[in-house]
Amino acid sequence: MPLTWKTQDREILRLAVPAFFALVSEPLMLLADSAIVGHLGTPQLAALGVAGTILQTLVGICVFLAYGTTSAVARRIGAGDHKGALAQGIDGLWLALLLGVVLAVAGLLFAPLAIAGFHPSPDVADYAVTYLRISCLGIPSMLLLLAATGVLRGLQDTKTPMVVAVSANLANIALNFLLVYGLDLNIAGSALGTAIAQTAAGAALVVVVVRGARRDGAKLRPDRPGILASAHAGVPLVVRTLTLRVAIVLTTFVATSLGTTSVAAHQVAFTLWSFLALALDAIAIAAQALTGRSLGAGDVVGTRAITRRMMWWGLASGVVGGLALWGLRDLYVPLFTKDPEVRHTLAAILLVAAIWQPVNGVVFVLDGVLIGAGDGPYLAVAGIIALLLFAPLALSVQWFDRGIVALWWAFGGYMLLRFLTLTLRERRDGWLVTGAVR
Repeated sequence: MPLTWKTQDREILRLAVPAFFALVSEPLMLLADSAIVGHLGTPQLAALGVAGTILQTLVGICVFLAYGTTSAVARRIGAGDHKGALAQGIDGLWLALLLGVVLAVAGLLFAPLAIAGFHPSPDVADYAVTYLRISCLGIPSMLLLLAATGVLRGLQDTKTPMVVAVSANLANIALNFLLVYGLDLNIAGSALGTAIAQTAAGAALVVVVVRGARRDGAKLRPDRPGILASAHAGVPLVVRTLTLRVAIVLTTFVATSLGTTSVAAHQVAFTLWSFLALALDAIAIAAQALTGRSLGAGDVVGTRAITRRMMWWGLASGVVGGLALWGLRDLYVPLFTKDPEVRHTLAAILLVAAIWQPVNGVVFVLDGVLIGAGDGPYLAVAGIIALLLFAPLALSVQWFDRGIVALWWAFGGYMLLRFLTLTLRERRDGWLVTGAVR
């Protein structure tokens, strides 16, 4: 029997609220690093920006470790196979560790080459290489943190990752102050402090997962077929993630060609857009866990019901976010810039961004639903189609010098393309595959 709306809402909030606070802790950690490093000097802050971009890209591509694991574990939970769910989670942890070691070694070896690609000044380059190499030591822990978070989400637990994420954020601030200023390690202290905090967070969640596996008698040793299956399932999600990253990078690339005022306004607008995306992504995480569990239990009717309810949640959240983005602009815009020209341009961008927020809300939710259903191949194809159609649209803004506001209309068009491909899929039955394994 499908759950009542009240019960559905309770389930969504139970998972989404802690997920939101866990998601918010990551940008807060980056802001803390920037604030602490920024007081060391401009070269150090610039170095953090360059090295941080590379590091975030490496780790961001591996977000499938969380998403794919959530779906696989939730399916087995829905099917009543708790032991199998934890065994699946352990396979994800081993895959995360292997990928983490490979990326860490690559980062250590190629850090100077990667930094040189940004053409920084010599002093910025030296600081950036130092920061990146030390940070690479923490990549295995970062990926383990992603995978373990995915396991716990699949187990319908978003509170534990929230507690660990907030604790890691606080520890990061304390360690950065101690190592940067107390021990006078300069930017190396910031990298080391963040790596230690993330390693502790990853270890804490891995311990939670391993204890659960032992309690249910799930295997802990590496299982080659299971690890390969996890890797294979993650490939479409990597493609999906890459298409989104390319679209964002392309938008920023075009913005930089439109003048200093435009790119400054774009940067502020996109920062705000990204923050609102966290709230929508929290609902998407709930969608991953609930969809996987429902399909694992073979409840197609219940899956459709909870999907439609979450779509309404996404739409409502988008409307509220859009109204706040536009209605509160006079309160928060002065915090970012005093330049009247940038403020004027930013106001025009924010109106466009606000208009598109309801569409974004539904897109994020359906993205989570289809990830939870294990429908990665469709998401990959849909992502490629949307990117291929968006690219000439974005570049035409540059070619015809239409301005930054036109670029944001184009980016809204990209989200609309994603909306169309995802709603088309949701209305059909191809993604509604039931059972413990898709």
